This record gives sequence, C-alpha cells and structure tokens, in this order.
Amino acid sequence: MMAKRKMSLNELSEKVDLTLSNLSILKTGKAKAIRFSTLEAICKALDCQPGDILEFADDEKRTTNP
Repeated sequence: MMAKRKMSLNELSEKVDLTLSNLSILKTGKAKAIRFSTLEAICKALDCQPGDILEFADDEKRTTNP
C-alpha cells in the first residue's frame, strides 16, 4: 500500500507519529499486536481500509508447517 501511495517509511512514520523501528516491525509482520488507534492512523495516512494492509495468518498452521 505504501508503494501504491508512493510513500516512504520515513514519511509514514512522520504522518502517524510512530518510530521507524515500530513501523518496521509492523511492516515485516513481526508484530504480535497493533493498537486500533495506530491502525486507524496508518489507514488514514495511506487512505485505505484495514483489510488492505492486514492479513490473517493461522499461528497453528505456521508453527506446524514451516
């Protein structure tokens, strides 16, 4: 979505008031959770819906099928 909007991680970081480290964790899928306020800020900055940037991953399948 960032590429579609031609927005860098630095620019998104400034718009949503999050550190580059925290955004990087979200971007790489290593985050365990996200606050709704953060999700809302990202969606506003990228003009998108949560489903455009989130994907469901079944942890059980991920750990049993490497």
